[in-house]
Amino acid sequence: MKNDFLYKVSLRVVPSLVVWLSSILFATCRIETHDQKYRDQLGARDVPIIASFWHYSFFFIFYYLRKDAGVVMVSASKDGEYIDRLAKKLNFATVRGSRKKGGFKAIKSLIRYMREGRNAGIVADGSQGPPLVVQAGSIVLASRAAVPILPMVWSCSRYKRFGSWDGTALPMPFSRIDFFHGEPLDVPPKIRAEEIEEYRVILENRLNDLYREAWALYGKKEH
Repeated sequence: MKNDFLYKVSLRVVPSLVVWLSSILFATCRIETHDQKYRDQLGARDVPIIASFWHYSFFFIFYYLRKDAGVVMVSASKDGEYIDRLAKKLNFATVRGSRKKGGFKAIKSLIRYMREGRNAGIVADGSQGPPLVVQAGSIVLASRAAVPILPMVWSCSRYKRFGSWDGTALPMPFSRIDFFHGEPLDVPPKIRAEEIEEYRVILENRLNDLYREAWALYGKKEH
């Protein structure tokens, strides 16, 4: 009973506190955007996009994209409730689901949002990994919604890496953050099952090439 009470209190307090602190933190950072041309190209097509990014990077990406009219897919787990509320505090709509629980239903919900004109965000390596390995959900969504996928990666001069499975990273105050857009990926409509793996590998390669390019700025092969 006590643990349930503390959990409910933390759900009310923690997301709001994190958003407030992050607004102060990121105000001290210098943010440089690379290859904005890819985002502009998709903007000229006047269609929603799917932002695809690695799990380690989700917190800053949520903050960076907070002004977009977006919807994000969040794990249906108990811990995912914190991320769900954090995303909503940053002006995102959310759908709940993962590869192991409610994933198909979540994809259908994302399609409905995108048909209303919203951009979507999906963590490419899912809520449980393995890290830096693309799962098929974004490929299926792109095909069914007939929208492009835009890879996104960031690197940072100074950051804290946590001991989670993905190595979740948080920029430190007064650091430089480099945000990269990658080459968009168009997935055929009504994609056949045997084609999904082909496009999954293409997206994984684009994200990892971008990841290596981003961290090479700071003499690193990985974060």
